[in-house]
Amino acid sequence: MLSFFRKGKSKQDGLDTVVDSSELFDTDETSSADQDIHPQLSIHPSWSISAEERYYYQFLNNEQQPLKENQISLSGIELKQTEKGYVVTAFVRSSLAKAISFSDTTLLLIGPNGEMLARKTFPLAELGELPPRSSRPWKFFFERETLRVAELPAVDWKIAFELRKPTAHSLDLSESWEKSLADEDKEKLRTLVQSIQPPKPGEINFMGLQIQQAENGDIHATLLIRNGSDKNIQIQQLPLQIEDAAGDLVAQGAFTLQAFEVKANTSKPWTFIFPKALVVKEKPDFRAWKVIVPSGQ
Repeated sequence: MLSFFRKGKSKQDGLDTVVDSSELFDTDETSSADQDIHPQLSIHPSWSISAEERYYYQFLNNEQQPLKENQISLSGIELKQTEKGYVVTAFVRSSLAKAISFSDTTLLLIGPNGEMLARKTFPLAELGELPPRSSRPWKFFFERETLRVAELPAVDWKIAFELRKPTAHSLDLSESWEKSLADEDKEKLRTLVQSIQPPKPGEINFMGLQIQQAENGDIHATLLIRNGSDKNIQIQQLPLQIEDAAGDLVAQGAFTLQAFEVKANTSKPWTFIFPKALVVKEKPDFRAWKVIVPSGQ
């Protein structure tokens, strides 16, 4: 590492790329322009480096541009060619106030003109837990078969996360609804799901669609269960409360669901029946109403 200083090389060959943490993790946290954060150097416990090497990384880390809150950065340090490919050294930087860990993650090498140079999925769990607001140097090996060009540029390249392409939020109908609903009603539901603001990444929420009280006093509430996660979710127990236009509690109960799944990034309609015994207000005003999942449930 001292050879860099002997040659008078005290700056990085690569550039910096920055993303909001919400683009990598299921979180609704976004960056804020209010605070500059300077992640502190963190060396992986398995790395055995000399004092000179630590000084080198510390020096380069001190030269980094600050991050805003809840940002993740990859900052290219150096690129070294080997017989089998290229070793890219870069800082993995986080401004989050909590520790984070990665799983398998696809990274891109990008050239000075925005062209893709290489693409590979790395087992980034090996990076270990990245402490809050820290910057950890790491080496990424791109084999020749991962390259898109014959030779990589020596400077002004970037290493970047391949971001998940957003999937349009769509309608998820159960088999029973698929069979019983008229095509016109299905299309109305699809139009509704596409027209309203989708849930935030990782968010699960409930939206009231239709409510009515039967002659026997039971309340039938049709809800839209909205899954903003990139994973399917299963619901087994669901406590619900209904409030009317006056803000009064109308009914409450806990529902047991069998093999009930809401697919990733979809909304699923379902009707919940509150028996008369669970109805606590006579003559509710349903000109406006809302459904609540009690806190702590």
